[in-house]
Amino acid sequence: MSDDNTAPSAPFPADDEPIDLSDIQWDDAPVLVVFWGLAFVVFLQFFTRYVLNNSLGWTEEIARFLLIAVTFIGAIMAVRKGSHIAVEILYRWFPRPLRRVLQTLVDVTAVLFYGALTWLTYQLAGRTFQMMVSIDVPKSWLYYGIMVCFALMTMYAVIVAVRHVRTGTSRLIDPHLHEATPSME
Repeated sequence: MSDDNTAPSAPFPADDEPIDLSDIQWDDAPVLVVFWGLAFVVFLQFFTRYVLNNSLGWTEEIARFLLIAVTFIGAIMAVRKGSHIAVEILYRWFPRPLRRVLQTLVDVTAVLFYGALTWLTYQLAGRTFQMMVSIDVPKSWLYYGIMVCFALMTMYAVIVAVRHVRTGTSRLIDPHLHEATPSME
């Protein structure tokens, strides 16, 4: 133990510090709505199974699909904010011009990847005629929703790539400029 009386830094902001929500946008709302829908369905499943001892059959399948939706809608936010994980350790040792080339390569790859997945998901949805097991809804609706998520990821990946080209910097190119806010650029 140390002799000084300083408290360790808290993982959460103090009560008097304002919370910065400036990076929240209107298109972040769907993930919140779907998340709370998922929480309600899982609670309903728990309540009916363990309290009422008579489980509702549809809750398990709907919870699975809502979890898939939260994942893909949340991925849209991650692309917009540039907060997907990256292997940064090698970037720190590369010279800045090489980091910039690699960032451009990462941006182009991301745009192509999301675009290709948009197209493949569209094709999959068009070929899916199966209905969900517990409710009378086509599974293709889920795939079309995922296709929309990939299309939005593609759009945001293009916006992020253009921002990187215009500003000439990013979290990977100049990590020292972005350490205070790792998920924002």
